Amino acid sequence: MAETGETGLLGSLVKTDGHMYSLAAAGDLLYTSTDSKNVRVWKDQREFAGFKCGSGLVKAILVAGDGRIFTGHQDGKVRIWRASADDPAVHKRVGSLLRLGELLRSSVRPSHYVETGRRKQSSLWLWHFDAVSCLSLDAEAGVIYSGSWDRTFKVWRMADSRCLESLRTHDDAVNTVAAAGFDALAFMGSADGTVKVWRREAGKGGATRHVMERVLRKADNAVTAIAVASEARVVYVASSDGAVMHWQWRRGAARESAPRNDGALRWHRMAVLSLAIAGRVVVSGSADRTICVWRRDEGADHSPLAVLAGHTGPVKCVAMDEEESLDADGHCRWVVYSGSLDGSVNVWRVSDAPDAEATMGGRRRTCGRARRRYARSHGRARQAHGGGRTPALVGPRGLELVPEPLSSLASAQGLGHEAWSSCWNNL
Repeated sequence: MAETGETGLLGSLVKTDGHMYSLAAAGDLLYTSTDSKNVRVWKDQREFAGFKCGSGLVKAILVAGDGRIFTGHQDGKVRIWRASADDPAVHKRVGSLLRLGELLRSSVRPSHYVETGRRKQSSLWLWHFDAVSCLSLDAEAGVIYSGSWDRTFKVWRMADSRCLESLRTHDDAVNTVAAAGFDALAFMGSADGTVKVWRREAGKGGATRHVMERVLRKADNAVTAIAVASEARVVYVASSDGAVMHWQWRRGAARESAPRNDGALRWHRMAVLSLAIAGRVVVSGSADRTICVWRRDEGADHSPLAVLAGHTGPVKCVAMDEEESLDADGHCRWVVYSGSLDGSVNVWRVSDAPDAEATMGGRRRTCGRARRRYARSHGRARQAHGGGRTPALVGPRGLELVPEPLSSLASAQGLGHEAWSSCWNNL
């Protein structure tokens, strides 16, 4: 376990509920979901509360600033929950992102139905007819974005849970969605290998509409996660080839100006399944069972801080929360939560200080010593990083840095869009 001030493992949260699919950190609370259809609430690394969703596996969790909890489900619904004012441990469902009245009004209009592509079936455009895979909040605009395996993303108004837009622009499942937090932009990533950039504009009568501004990425590898550093105006895109590419939007640039492609962060052997950003720290979780931690430096440079090894299954989801200030230089410590298909959530401490200490096999070593030890044991490390800095191994006693690849996931990386989407979405 990590000691005070060092990077390392703080603890593990384990419940025999099955695979961990999503998690969200909000203050001192952590929300997690598994294939048991339970959403558990943790506080100080102990189970604090929970609520059971009667229908639909929870694939995404979003906690809004007003205390509402939005959950995206396998059955295509987005449900809304809130903790009781009398007892914070009690959570009650307070609605969903499609009110009954709006549903009834739309159901009698033939023009509100769209073809689903499934045996000539049709469905209302207002809701998803396949699993909701991702959620993102644009607090300034008061809207929520939902992405789905039905290849669409929808825009919802938080104030009245009304669906404002439904757009289908991808050839495969929408795996990730992220509101930029600058320039009214939103990013959609799909299993078809593309990332599309949308801009929110004012429509007629005070309404809003989204216009596609550009295709940011187009490749053969599925896009699995997107995260945005809003203050730095940097967008990170993870994919099934194990890379995390990043682009930066210049302040004051003309709208038609293309963002600067600053390259890619490469460490993982297998698909990157999840991303999280806090401050200058970027965290990526992978199917190779590790979590890589990077610090964003001046310009487009990134320094690897640590590799967190502690799971026995792919790391499906990660989240971060600030712990406290580390020193007078402004370095911060962060709590990193990683959820895995092994059914556990690991809790880590990470520092963005360049000389932060790491825990290796129960012993304390500086990151520099850890990097040298890893480079000696695994000669491929420096070659993989182009001669740059090598991250330190951080993990519980006796665990290897990179476990042997999982045969099912390794074979999946060589499949096409549809086949990879089917395999990855079943994680």
